Amino acid sequence: MELLGNVLRVVVVAIIVVAVAEISKRSPRLGAVLLSLPIMSILAFQFSWFQHRDLPALSRMARDTLVLVPLGLPFFVPFALAQRLGWNFWACLAVGIFLATLTIGAWLLVVANR
Repeated sequence: MELLGNVLRVVVVAIIVVAVAEISKRSPRLGAVLLSLPIMSILAFQFSWFQHRDLPALSRMARDTLVLVPLGLPFFVPFALAQRLGWNFWACLAVGIFLATLTIGAWLLVVANR
């Protein structure tokens, strides 16, 4: 039964990702709005709650998410500046991943040294 639940979760997430990608083709702004919604967090919280019913664990996850979401925002900077910089998709992706890794990694180092 647990395998079926995991497959169902993967299918739900995949449908959402494909739907947002398709909507973004027609309306980049609407795609951005949908991407800014915490859809995956909402699903993850619900899946976790129904599986474990552990509110303290969800609370810890929410606190960490509040910190980590802003730390991941540098990922978008290269894409926002792509036309001005003349970068292609792959350059933006690589630099975005590097920037997000740098900010999140720095935070992890600070937290690990406490």
